[in-house]
Amino acid sequence: MQTRTQTHIYDAGLSRPVRGAFEENVQENILGELTSVLFTSLPRSDQRRRGLEYVRGLLGVEGRKSIRNISSLFGGEAAEQSLHHFISGSTWDWEPVRRSLARHLEEISPARAYVLRPMVIPKAGDSSVGVDRRFCPSRGQMMNAQQAVGVWAVSDEHSTPINWRLHLPETWLDDKTRRRRAAIPESVLPETLDQAGIEAYLDVARNWGLPMRPVVMDARESDVAGAVRLLQAADALMLLRVSTNLRLAAVGPGISRTAAGAEMAAHQLMLMARPLRQPVIQRQPGPGGGAVHTGLTATVRVRLPRRTARRLSSQRDLLLLGVGENGGRWPAELWLTDITDLRPAQLLRMSRFIDRVDLDFAGVAERVGIRDFSGRSYRGWHRHATLASAAHAIAVLSGTAEPETEVAKAS
Repeated sequence: MQTRTQTHIYDAGLSRPVRGAFEENVQENILGELTSVLFTSLPRSDQRRRGLEYVRGLLGVEGRKSIRNISSLFGGEAAEQSLHHFISGSTWDWEPVRRSLARHLEEISPARAYVLRPMVIPKAGDSSVGVDRRFCPSRGQMMNAQQAVGVWAVSDEHSTPINWRLHLPETWLDDKTRRRRAAIPESVLPETLDQAGIEAYLDVARNWGLPMRPVVMDARESDVAGAVRLLQAADALMLLRVSTNLRLAAVGPGISRTAAGAEMAAHQLMLMARPLRQPVIQRQPGPGGGAVHTGLTATVRVRLPRRTARRLSSQRDLLLLGVGENGGRWPAELWLTDITDLRPAQLLRMSRFIDRVDLDFAGVAERVGIRDFSGRSYRGWHRHATLASAAHAIAVLSGTAEPETEVAKAS
């Protein structure tokens, strides 16, 4: 792949000006190749040209990726009006563009799983579509913000967002004036943030002609039973990080007979499974492949509480995976999965895809302006997110995402 070639040239000790010229050339080649694939669904040549300009601006503009700043690369006020219309007022459909991006990535670097990652977008005012009072985990406070969920395709080489769903609260969906001004389609109905993420994944799995891949998500603040129900109904495999107090019942060997079948907190079950712990090699994502250290894992076959399990259309076996480190707290993490044919070490590596996405979000997606759209319309937000995802893909495929920067921003 071109990213490997570029790494080899870095190691050869080329000077920064030469490396910079090489980076620009590789990025431009991949930009041309990818946009020719992405924009085949756009009916007019001027739309395809605007799409190319917008993606090039996301990659090249310093600072905030506003339409005004992007248009400054291409000709001032007239270019700004054209780009604004292309994003917020035009008629092109973003879903075929996302589908083309996902298929292209699958061809050159097949996904191993899809990570569902929420995104909070702070806003100063309340006019942008979907803005509401929301809790921002990174800041630990309530604030005016939009909230969305991204579906990230994670391969052995990189992670890239391929689909998005903007979460709209009932205060927007029940307000006819707000819906009309933001051009929110009538098909958009109330849903929880968990449902939004899973539905975005199901769009990919059902309608895009891609192989089914496991879903990985942090479900510690989620309705786990609801997520399991939706995913198993779609015949999708899952690996969910769960909270310590999630109630489960052990149904397999390794737990004392007196505790078998009794419903209790996941943390208690894993404490009982302490004698089952096995050492495993862990590698954290980061520069040079990340740090390697030895950890501990244990698994227990479990089921959801009976009153919850009755609502499942089908019931696959579930495993509770505990993760910890030598000398550290046990368990440090808890994961629930119906992927029963993988070893604990393989499940642990899959769980680290969340860390990979967090790094790529901070180091690449933020850099190409995934949260920078300042328009008010539902369609404008989705078109910006689509083209920012394309810019993200170009950055990782061309090797221009610098690992040192990613780690610094993510810490």
